[in-house]
Amino acid sequence: MALLCARGGLRLGLGLPVPAASLYRALRPPEPPPALLLPLPHGGLRHPEAYRYSTRTNSRALLSAFVTKAKDVNKKYEQYLEKTFPRFYQLYSRFMKGVQEFFSDAKEIRRIKQYMSENKIQFHQLPYREMERLRQFRRDLIKAIPIGIIAIPPFANYVVFVLMYLFPRQLLIRHFWTPKQQAEFHDIYHGMRREVYPEVIDGLAHVSRFLADVQLRGQMLDLCHKVQKGSHPEVAELQTVRSLFTGHPFGIHRLRVQQAKALSRVLFLTPYLPSAVLKYRLRSHAAEVQHLDRALMRLGVSELSDSEAQMACYVRGLNSIHLSPSQCRQWLEQWLQLSESLKDAEASLLVHSMVLLSANYA
Repeated sequence: MALLCARGGLRLGLGLPVPAASLYRALRPPEPPPALLLPLPHGGLRHPEAYRYSTRTNSRALLSAFVTKAKDVNKKYEQYLEKTFPRFYQLYSRFMKGVQEFFSDAKEIRRIKQYMSENKIQFHQLPYREMERLRQFRRDLIKAIPIGIIAIPPFANYVVFVLMYLFPRQLLIRHFWTPKQQAEFHDIYHGMRREVYPEVIDGLAHVSRFLADVQLRGQMLDLCHKVQKGSHPEVAELQTVRSLFTGHPFGIHRLRVQQAKALSRVLFLTPYLPSAVLKYRLRSHAAEVQHLDRALMRLGVSELSDSEAQMACYVRGLNSIHLSPSQCRQWLEQWLQLSESLKDAEASLLVHSMVLLSANYA
């Protein structure tokens, strides 16, 4: 640089121009050294970029080997449990299968949600099966949250196994039940809601005695007495009193507190909430059932599988565990005949029909 300045000064002193190329070469930063080439075992050279890709490939191979080894260890562990602790192994295998089923459902729910978002549709616009799957998963998720929190700490899954063994019905969702347990627990749950059926019918009969309209009063009392005596009512008999379920006295927002609590138990909702909250939840769940009914009418009852028909009846108040598939479809046809004739404001009659149409069927 000093030499360049001297030369430049000399040239300037002599009045000669400084070449631009010379000045650029002098001021340009030095070029970086060529990339280091790494030796290969056979004597060649490998560029560092190739080495980077080789490292990534080796990492994937190492991860794959680790996963394979973990599966082998887990398989041996399961074989040991099956031979040494057969009863515990049944519980363990049911738990693992339940986890897989739950995450499979979660994946399907994610697909449905994505479909709703992309097509800008609401819950009530879904096909029947997607709507029913979404409704059931919401309930499963709410029930699974406590047991999921318990299982978070390390080795807490063994505590979950103990709870599964002691309180399977109260703590676990349907994914962790055996087929035998599903039938048993559905019977128990239906027995719990069936306990309030007489209370619901007695409440209707008690209020009906004070109706000002003599004709409606007689029709309503006849309907209640028929169910109390063990007879199954016709859809036409319910439709004749539908005007009583829009406002006073049997509209959802005009119900007595005791009646709202009893209906909440029919829908498997907690009755230990303020009256306004109970009525709001009743209205919300009644609307959900109406949307399911309309989607089912579009699909057709004949398109349901036997298990789907049984579950559809169970959701609407009928214990279908011990009914044949043909009986379930027959009852569903009767239910849909009533549901399609009701307006949104008559949702209270739909909720009461879960008792009136189920109490003495078959």
